[in-house]
Amino acid sequence: MIESRGVPTVTLGLVRAHLEATAPPRALFVPFVLGRPLGEPEDAAFQSRVLRHALGLLERVDGPVILEDFAVDAPSHRKRPGWAPGIVLPGGIADAPGVAREIAALMPHWLRAVARFGRSTVGITPVAPADMAGALAPYLAGGKVESPVAGLAPALALRFIADDLKAFYSEAAQEAGEQPGVGQVDRWFWSETLAGQFLVALRRAGMANPDNAIRAFATRFLVPVPYLPEGEPR
Repeated sequence: MIESRGVPTVTLGLVRAHLEATAPPRALFVPFVLGRPLGEPEDAAFQSRVLRHALGLLERVDGPVILEDFAVDAPSHRKRPGWAPGIVLPGGIADAPGVAREIAALMPHWLRAVARFGRSTVGITPVAPADMAGALAPYLAGGKVESPVAGLAPALALRFIADDLKAFYSEAAQEAGEQPGVGQVDRWFWSETLAGQFLVALRRAGMANPDNAIRAFATRFLVPVPYLPEGEPR
């Protein structure tokens, strides 16, 4: 529609298969972390390089469909050898009460992180961090689930609360010191926290849920494939 009105467009895509399926007039596939189509934050030089490459597609006349690959992965200036958050987790069982206790232990760290950065990405839903584990617990039981968020379908509520939970942990882990690379935070979350184990269990339960939308989200989006335990279906 935009192109038909005389406005040329360029798409930046993080999933090549999506670009191939939708076939926008001009597209640049960038092999970066999901959510970072220009690479790492605060790397203006690299971001400009990506943008110049993308905008350069506007000069091409070999369409109607142009799909190019950005040749290199985004560099990271935040990888800290031996990084670990200065947080002592309480341990225990990866069930809703155990995760709730872990969240309570992380709360002071998260509040300091919000003060440090002046912002937070937690808050997609009105479910407070202290209530997230309890809101997600019914999905473990299987069968029909009532949405814990008014106005949201059960699958969307699962997705958004899980996203808020992961954001809460990620922000808490960065309350002090130099910021780590995104992969380092992910490895900590999925390998060392009860919440990570809890989401793996939610994925397993969600894949057997009778709700097609819950099954689809649990299978594809709840846990990144590199962090699935051995033997878990991909």
